[in-house]
Amino acid sequence: MQNAAFVASDDIRSAFSAAMSAMYRAEVPTYGTLIELVAEVNAGVLDAMPVLRQWLDATDSLDRISEERHGAIRLGTPAELSMMRRVFAVMGMHPVGYYDLSTAGVPVHSTAFRPVGAEALSRNPFRVFTSLLRIDLIGDEALRVEVETILAARRIFTDSAAELTEKAEKQGGLYRADADRFVAEILETFRWHDQACVSVDMYQRLHRQHRLVADVVSFKGPHINHLTPRTLDIDAVQAGMPARGIEPKAVVEGPPTRQCPILLRQTSFKALDEPVSFKSDDGAWTTGSHTARFGEIEQRGVALTPKGRALYDSLLDATRKIVRPTADGSNAADYVEALSQTFRSFPDTWDGIRADGLGYFTYSLTERGRQVGSAYADDIDLLVAEGFVRFDPIVYEDFLPVSAAGIFQSNLGDEAAEDFVASPNQRRFEAALGASVLDEFEHYAAIEQASIDDCRRALRAFQAAE
Repeated sequence: MQNAAFVASDDIRSAFSAAMSAMYRAEVPTYGTLIELVAEVNAGVLDAMPVLRQWLDATDSLDRISEERHGAIRLGTPAELSMMRRVFAVMGMHPVGYYDLSTAGVPVHSTAFRPVGAEALSRNPFRVFTSLLRIDLIGDEALRVEVETILAARRIFTDSAAELTEKAEKQGGLYRADADRFVAEILETFRWHDQACVSVDMYQRLHRQHRLVADVVSFKGPHINHLTPRTLDIDAVQAGMPARGIEPKAVVEGPPTRQCPILLRQTSFKALDEPVSFKSDDGAWTTGSHTARFGEIEQRGVALTPKGRALYDSLLDATRKIVRPTADGSNAADYVEALSQTFRSFPDTWDGIRADGLGYFTYSLTERGRQVGSAYADDIDLLVAEGFVRFDPIVYEDFLPVSAAGIFQSNLGDEAAEDFVASPNQRRFEAALGASVLDEFEHYAAIEQASIDDCRRALRAFQAAE
């Protein structure tokens, strides 16, 4: 049991999320402009759709809209990943899901560190999509050895960050002064550095191998490569970016526009070409540039069951067999049209999604259920049909490999994609992580079942009292 005097992990996560957002706004002013646009769009949607506002308020989701963020980082070694797991654990963030991006031409595999309980998510749902470089996928053997040497020599965490993490583990938490120092020290890992730790020649060799490899290996820290606000209308944000002087990526990743949102839709502004310096053997610095950091926006929908996810994946695959979007946007209209047509096969009502077993929902008693109860406590479908129980979609808190790769590639360029042999290796990833990742389907199913059990207990108690 955590000492009451310790700062709650949810509060440490909230402080870190706020500090990260402030730092990224200072480093990437365009991100601040994006945040303002998203806030305006969300306010407009809520004003125009009072029913949506009421539903968000009733499900404790309204306050989360403006606060929600996710970030992304790319790490180079198993030791860095293992330490990052320990750091995020202090903030109440745990690894959920395994993502192999090699199938989409990106040499990383990943997990998402995030809170997992309903209460923790309601306090602050900040998550970080964390990727580990697949050094084994670097085809040039000599370069692979050099990459391992470069990464082995760097230290991405400050001494104080490591000490405070260990202290939190031993004590079971951190007191206020230490918690504040912890946030400040961990923030340094995510800070941008405009001086590379490799020569311009090595940078170019890494870049020719893969632009993401150059981003991971060339700097003394991983730097946050994007932060992401959540919007209620991603199409409106996409359309509104150019008027704010922001160049959006060509297409929104994920499912098409729908009445009942599913999974995750994402877009971004193009990655910045930023000045960096490279140190030569004689100690002189050479000016160059590096493209990595961007701003992303997300719109989240219902979490899908394995059946729903299989349908989603098959429809997305069918769409991409018709037309695959290019980074330059030359076929964007054709892709959006094909996506919309293909996804007509996916039900677009909450009743339809639930009836077909495609999505996860939470269940709660209606006013009628609380007032008169029901003798049919075991039949959840009958309870819904008779108006004793309502159902609400469970928000998808995780990520989509194809969408993540699409965001990466739109900011790295089409030439960045390579035909890697698909090689998912969750066991190897978890060995580097030092822990198993949580299965997202089991997690959502448990949330749904717990809500059904709560309804049944309440109805049985009502019947017993009569």
